[in-house]
Amino acid sequence: GYESQFEGRLQTLHTDGRKLIGRAVTATYCPYRPDLDAFTKALGASEGRSGTYNQWVIDNLMEYDVPVIDMYDKIYKGTFLGGNLTTALKNKTKNENGGAVIWGGIRDTEQMQKVEHTQVYFRGIDPTPIRDFIMTGYNTTTRIGNAVCLPGDVVFGAGGGVLFIPSHLVEEVVGGAAKTQVKDLFGFEMISQNKFTTAQIDKNTWTKEMLDLLMEFIETDDRAEAYRGLDWSQEYDFAINGDPNDTQSAL
Repeated sequence: GYESQFEGRLQTLHTDGRKLIGRAVTATYCPYRPDLDAFTKALGASEGRSGTYNQWVIDNLMEYDVPVIDMYDKIYKGTFLGGNLTTALKNKTKNENGGAVIWGGIRDTEQMQKVEHTQVYFRGIDPTPIRDFIMTGYNTTTRIGNAVCLPGDVVFGAGGGVLFIPSHLVEEVVGGAAKTQVKDLFGFEMISQNKFTTAQIDKNTWTKEMLDLLMEFIETDDRAEAYRGLDWSQEYDFAINGDPNDTQSAL
């Protein structure tokens, strides 16, 4: 994957470990300025849009969309979602792992928490309604903290934060994550049995002997059953011939 695709400085609507997974729909906002507001609302009206700028996004969502919203860290009068719009979001997207990512505020959290299968990442909570903001970009490049998100990226939110995965890298990232998971299972087992050191386990490139033991673990241990279809030919090639890009450990 790329750098600048993860942001962890966010709160979550729920703390039960539920995931957020979907396709990014991006929107970017800035503080209010009368002339820009007049121009933008006239443009929106010509496209058939009505209501407030946050409603423009929610009203146009499709199945599995995840709004990714740069509210320039505005929390007071920057509450992009509340109870009503979260309900509308869920009805539009029909996603059992749905929700939103907001570099800004939310309100009506008790109401929001009652909307099923929805996880929201946000910066803060405030009771004020949203005010004094203007949309400057819709389905354009946007920024969430230190992360860059493009429309169509796959949004993956877990306990530590949110990851934006470029669509053309999804297969590579998911496959790499599965390999990391099973290597961790195996590595914990080997360390607990004093068969390998942490330095050996944490290297990006494993030796052929380590990979052989990993393959045996995958084929014989029930915990690794889900990983039996993975292709390890590249790892064996690097173990035998070396990886020219391997200059660091996996830490």
